[in-house]
Amino acid sequence: MIINLHRYQPVGPGLVVTLRCPACSHLGTFQQVGSNDLNVHPNILVGLRGCPNPNCNALLLYYAEDGEIIETFPFLRIDFDRTNIPPNILAALEEAITCHSNQCFVASAIMIRKSFDLLCQERGATGKNLKERIASLASRVIIPKELLDGMDDLRVLGNDAAHIESQVFDNIGQEEVRIAIEFAKEIFKAVYQYSSLLAKLKSLKKIL
Repeated sequence: MIINLHRYQPVGPGLVVTLRCPACSHLGTFQQVGSNDLNVHPNILVGLRGCPNPNCNALLLYYAEDGEIIETFPFLRIDFDRTNIPPNILAALEEAITCHSNQCFVASAIMIRKSFDLLCQERGATGKNLKERIASLASRVIIPKELLDGMDDLRVLGNDAAHIESQVFDNIGQEEVRIAIEFAKEIFKAVYQYSSLLAKLKSLKKIL
C-alpha cells in the first residue's frame, strides 16, 4: 500500500523520541528533522528524526499510536560488545542480529548456529558434527557447563531452522531468537572478553 503523506495534517513537533540508534548504538534523544510530524490518523503519528551523535547523524522514521512508539525504521538492533571477538565470528553474529531486527527469524537462528561452528573451529574443537564439536570445546575453553549445555540447545534451534523435518522447538520466532542471541553474547563474552577484562584488572593492580 502506498501512502500519500501530503494529504495528512502536520501536527508540529510530535513525540520526544529517545532510543538507541540502530546505526551507531548510542542512546539519545533524536532530533526532529523537517518542520512537522504528520497525523495520519486521529491517534497515529509518523515523523522523521536524526541521531544526536554528531559522528553519526543517521535518520530514523518513527510510527506511533496513542503516544507510544510502535515501530521505527531502520529497525532497532540488539546491542552487544564486539571486543576481541574474531572477525568471522563477529560477522556471523552481526548477520544474525540484522536478520532478527528485520524479522527474518529462521535466517537468524541459522546464523547463530554458524557462529558456534566458527567458534569451535577457531578453538580447534573436533568432531564429525556440531554436537561433537561442542562437546570437544569443553576441554578447550573455560566457561560454565551451563553455557555449553545451552550452546548445544541452540545448535538444535539452528537445526530446526534449516531442516523442517526435525522440529524439536515448537516455534522459531522473535522471542526464541532474541533469547538465543542474548545467550550467544554471553558465550562469546566468556570465551573472548573475560580474559581481556582480567588482564586490565591485573595491570591496574601492578600500578596500585
